[in-house]
Amino acid sequence: MSISSKNRSKIMNLLDPDEFRRQGHMIIDFLADYYENIEKYPVVSRVEPGYLSKCLPDSAPSDQESVETILHDIDQYIVPGLTHWQSPNFFAYFPSSFSIPGMLGEILCSGFNVAGFNWFSSPAATELESLVMEWLGKLLDLPTSFLFSGHGGGVIQGNTCEAIICTLTSARDKILRRLGHDSITKLVVYGSDQTHCSFQKAARIVGIDPQNFRTIKTTWSTSFGLSPDSLRNVIYSDIDRGLIPLYLCATVGTTAITAVDPLTPLCKIANEFGMWVHVDAAYAGASCICPEYRKLINGVELADSFSFNAHKWLLTPLDCCCLWLKDPSALVKSLSTDPEYLKNEATDSKQVVDYKDWQLSLSRRFRALKLWLVLRSYGEHNLRNHIRNHCGLAKFFGELVEEDGRFEIAFPRHFAMICFRIHPSAVIDNMAIGHALEKGHGEAWKAEEVNRLNAQLLEAVNASGRAFMTHALVGGIYAIRFCVGGALVTERHVAMAWKVVQEHANSVLALARHAKE
Repeated sequence: MSISSKNRSKIMNLLDPDEFRRQGHMIIDFLADYYENIEKYPVVSRVEPGYLSKCLPDSAPSDQESVETILHDIDQYIVPGLTHWQSPNFFAYFPSSFSIPGMLGEILCSGFNVAGFNWFSSPAATELESLVMEWLGKLLDLPTSFLFSGHGGGVIQGNTCEAIICTLTSARDKILRRLGHDSITKLVVYGSDQTHCSFQKAARIVGIDPQNFRTIKTTWSTSFGLSPDSLRNVIYSDIDRGLIPLYLCATVGTTAITAVDPLTPLCKIANEFGMWVHVDAAYAGASCICPEYRKLINGVELADSFSFNAHKWLLTPLDCCCLWLKDPSALVKSLSTDPEYLKNEATDSKQVVDYKDWQLSLSRRFRALKLWLVLRSYGEHNLRNHIRNHCGLAKFFGELVEEDGRFEIAFPRHFAMICFRIHPSAVIDNMAIGHALEKGHGEAWKAEEVNRLNAQLLEAVNASGRAFMTHALVGGIYAIRFCVGGALVTERHVAMAWKVVQEHANSVLALARHAKE
């Protein structure tokens, strides 16, 4: 049955080349203008919850709308509701990478729109990913055992949580095939109290008993890295109770203060007990392309898997978590599927990688394109300079902190992040607090008051819209995290951020003094 002439006239040309060029140019111009003016926006959105439903219709339009109208609404309603992650005044969390090659790679990925679940579904998608993971592994100086050339291999996941779920599933199944599925209630996983929360989520997802999730306390004595002695003691205690040590998640560059776990002794202990070791370097891994930082992952050769997020600090947009494994077959055994509708000669030949068996979902985006464009467009020398520049800017900020006697650097600096706070002595010097201490308030109250004033300072800085930072609470100390990572940030922006901090510190301390008066 043919389509009637009446209905035929209503069929849209969904991929008209001329219209694609026109609208594409408009959107690129819109984004170029956005980045040209990004400093003019308050870094943190000032909208109230539910604001957008008051601005936009409550149902989709019945007829098509022009791209001009849509872009107008984006400018009027969407942009004001954004936190501007690429602003040079954004110093919160960890960076979310941005670069021209990275964005163009995303456009190519979306433009081709292939679902490269196996080699046959799009050979270039698979082979480029394998190649780019080999390139990046060599740039990081990873052991050959993690590379395809050394019988290991790499895959691009969406995020760290996916990487941990995949490796934890592999570790779980490997031991359950030997001991029987009933043993799952005895499996124990280990990390420090600084390990990212995604580890706990992953453990729940793969069926680890919540009572068997070990969060080992860290202290000042180890710079808040995981103590090998503490790990060994907890493992011995679990074995005495009839439990089975399964998996250790070691971290290089913790989220709160970028602490570094000592990989070599931790891996040696885990290996004694046949445990799987995953090294999570989500933020800090990018720095290991620089020889001076590579030493921080010494010992990774004793681990089973390693991951870092190129979308954090390596100029590659979300999402791009790079995961390497010594034994990819363990992953494939846990995650592979072989339905009839996906059978093909290439897979049957065992000569190709089918990445559907290296991840949680079947479909996958052509993420390798953006990473490939970044590596080719900048090269290793420029990427190293990018990392070193940010570390230098963080060091500069630290020097500014130390020049003002009212402040202190709260934790040792690693990479491109400074954790600082108003010094306790500056708080005590305030009349109201000194008066309170005279009345017999103890040290605990003093610590709480120091933390409270630093929290007030952070709130004031962020409310100004001139800078955005976040905080950490470690060892009872509330510190403000200042993380350099934006592609547009310069020394001028760092100096201005410090000026904003000083201005609001003046106000916060003045209010504290005024409280007595």
